[in-house]
Amino acid sequence: MHVARLSLHDFRSYASVDVDLSPGVTSFVGRNGQGKTNLVEAIDYLSRLSSHRVASDAPLIRSGQPQAIVRAAVVRDGRTAVLEVELNPGKSNRARVNRSPLPRAREIVGLVRTVVFSPDDLALVKGDPGERRRFLDELLVLRAPRYAGTRADYDRVLKQRNTLLKTLYSARGSSRDAALATLAVWDDHLVTVGSELLGARLRLVADLAPYLGKAYEAVARGASRDDARIGYAGTVEVDGVPGTDRIADVFRERLAARQRDEIDRGVTLVGPHRDELQLTLGPGDDARLPVKGYASHGESWSFALALRLASYDLLRADGDDPILILDDVFAELDVERRSQLAALVAGAEQVLVTAAVEADVPAELRGETFHVADGEVRRG
Repeated sequence: MHVARLSLHDFRSYASVDVDLSPGVTSFVGRNGQGKTNLVEAIDYLSRLSSHRVASDAPLIRSGQPQAIVRAAVVRDGRTAVLEVELNPGKSNRARVNRSPLPRAREIVGLVRTVVFSPDDLALVKGDPGERRRFLDELLVLRAPRYAGTRADYDRVLKQRNTLLKTLYSARGSSRDAALATLAVWDDHLVTVGSELLGARLRLVADLAPYLGKAYEAVARGASRDDARIGYAGTVEVDGVPGTDRIADVFRERLAARQRDEIDRGVTLVGPHRDELQLTLGPGDDARLPVKGYASHGESWSFALALRLASYDLLRADGDDPILILDDVFAELDVERRSQLAALVAGAEQVLVTAAVEADVPAELRGETFHVADGEVRRG
């Protein structure tokens, strides 16, 4: 899979730009603030309908403009499809494939797959649990786009249930009885969609684990593939990777046990939104420690890189070669880690690199180069 042409209209700093791309390695070189990252961000946005840099769509629209358009010709198995997203702040975004509108924009997710390495990846190991849940769910959706709907449904149910819990705290008499009956209905909804999401996450962690160990061994000096591990710490405690029905049974039990606490606090305390992806390092179970708080800066960087490499290898094992985006990542790495990462990704079908200066790009990834300055993208 690779992007053959990228067209942007009123996206970030670009009023209009068209860039023809080839398989292999392409570097976008330019000083900070010139727009090089905006180009790869647009391709990643087509993949996930979200940015790896900002939490909302508003900053993606060029100042003073009502909307932005991202369009790409994507080649997969020798066939080309034109994917397009129209970003409309405050309104629903629209998506098209070969000019045909999709019923919902999220149906475009997963038609092009990207894996992004960026300086912000350090937050995967040093940030709060929400960063790691987001990592899991985005990878989950790339593997199986239908889970985009599951995530949206879960967020909707959770919001409604939290609103009801807040009203229950002060409700009395018949109004409280009615609210409790309504809560039981929302409990069923939460269990149904939450069990599906939790089961999918557990399967993903199990599938990702062996790739992580191999990737960490490749990027960390003197490490073995048993040093780095991931696990899942859930508020719904189950053993292994059980079926959805078993998860649902435990989920209901936990909700019943925490109902009084939830009403007192006015918030849902049980469910995937409270879970944690555990990242640990150590030569054995007895010596294993959480990466956050214990790992050195170099170990943290290696673990973050290993998570991205493992994601790439897992997606590739599913039968697709994702587009790799290395966004200003080499400036953060020492020479040895630069070479290690470059050697590991050089064989990908398409690698897109951004760098402030050409010297930051390892020799192994010296492919086609575009220079980006003053809103212009110039080849060579």
